[in-house]
Amino acid sequence: MKQAKYTLITGASAGLGREFAVRCAKSGMNVILVALPGGNTSSLAVSLCREYQVDARVFEFDLTDSHALKSNIEAITTTFDIDFLINNAGTGGTSPITDTSLENIDRIIQLNVRSTALVTRLLIPHLLEHERSYIMNISSMAAFTPIAFKTVYPASKAFISSFSHGLREELSGTGLSVSVVYPGPIMTNSNTSRRIIGQGLKGKLGLLPTPRIAEIALKGTLAGQPVIIPGWMNKVNHLLMSILPLDLKLKIVSGAVKKEIRYQPSLQNN
Repeated sequence: MKQAKYTLITGASAGLGREFAVRCAKSGMNVILVALPGGNTSSLAVSLCREYQVDARVFEFDLTDSHALKSNIEAITTTFDIDFLINNAGTGGTSPITDTSLENIDRIIQLNVRSTALVTRLLIPHLLEHERSYIMNISSMAAFTPIAFKTVYPASKAFISSFSHGLREELSGTGLSVSVVYPGPIMTNSNTSRRIIGQGLKGKLGLLPTPRIAEIALKGTLAGQPVIIPGWMNKVNHLLMSILPLDLKLKIVSGAVKKEIRYQPSLQNN
């Protein structure tokens, strides 16, 4: 019989997803951690249970596998009472389009777009059972402009932005609140850090510690904010992106991103 409430976090093994897991557990939330196999997520769950006296469960599967996604989400909703969904899992990369494999392009679309939409659709009926529940979707500052040498990634994050706004309007009047978060650069691993540093000053603008991003995102989501842009510099960047002509902002951002290519051996997770 389902009693305790849980927060489900995708992409929970590392980076921002891991920080969400820690922050939620620290706040007394039970958590369900969804991640790829081999990410040491079980050790994280044990640590959260011991340190914060919450229940932490782990489901390891590939969100791009439609059968695994459906069967695991159905198993989760049958056993656990979910009142908070954090769609954090995502992937991207930097390379000329002609050097990007079809498999990498497909994975960005499958993970960032398809799995976000499917997980959300499967969980909405259960979230609506609560008087108050939440969806947090992780987009990116990249959603605000097309970017050369990334092309598919910012388009996928623009989808998350549009999807979140439409969903929020559709669910208005219910107890389910939808928020979309637009983080700037995040140093989630050594390769990502090298890419950010490689951009120079432009790459480091808007850079915040990952725990701080998680803190801002959770606070804003639980307050029912529709749009969350962590950091004052990212808010300034967003304002500039809304003012500058498309061709100018495209050249500025793409020029900075082009410097990442030498640090990008393969597709990288968020």
